[in-house]
Amino acid sequence: MELSGCVAFVTGAKRGIGASIVEALIAAGASRVYAGMRRPSPAEPGARVIPVELDVTNPAQIARAAQDCPDVTVLVNNAGLSLGQPLLGTRDLAAAEREMRVNYFGTLEMCRAFAPVLVKNGGALVNVLSILSRTNMPLAGSYSASKAAAFSLTQAVRSELSDKGVLVVGVMPGFVDTDMTKGIDAPKVSSTLVAESVMRALRHGVEDVYPGPAAEIAQEISRDYKAVERQFGQIRR
Repeated sequence: MELSGCVAFVTGAKRGIGASIVEALIAAGASRVYAGMRRPSPAEPGARVIPVELDVTNPAQIARAAQDCPDVTVLVNNAGLSLGQPLLGTRDLAAAEREMRVNYFGTLEMCRAFAPVLVKNGGALVNVLSILSRTNMPLAGSYSASKAAAFSLTQAVRSELSDKGVLVVGVMPGFVDTDMTKGIDAPKVSSTLVAESVMRALRHGVEDVYPGPAAEIAQEISRDYKAVERQFGQIRR
């Protein structure tokens, strides 16, 4: 799709991957980017980035965002939560539910709210997932499970929108150098690289995006899934 002149809405836009995607959209010529965040700063007069108060676990805020932003042509569901907890040996019994509320149900509600807008305007829906949606890292077992659910959601939404002129993109990076991955002993890519991969996918209509080394992991999953499962099972802080 043509990014110059597009109108985008990015969740989790205050920092990390979300902030980099906002910057990349502006650099690509977006006429307006709504930057969803829980605690937004006031918008600067004439600015192309418009902060929007949005907690993706708040249905009223999601509904208001869809109502107030009827010109959106690109929705980027980036907001995510990782509490770094295993499934059995967790210190926080509520971690799995909290991650699912943000990473799965929050993404689902955003898709539902903005699907009519995207169908009307034409455009694209981007879900920022993780390579952990394709394999589980027990160190963050409940996060991985929530991203696997969001991966399946992305496939279903793509099917439902396939005949309505909306491109649905799933982005599955490996470890990205953000606050979320502090303390994980593994190679990391920059959030800028992820954002650039998203821009290329939108321009060329690519549905499944594996930025950086994630592409090799995806290939290995296809060749020898059990080997990847063992590899991620050994990752430690």
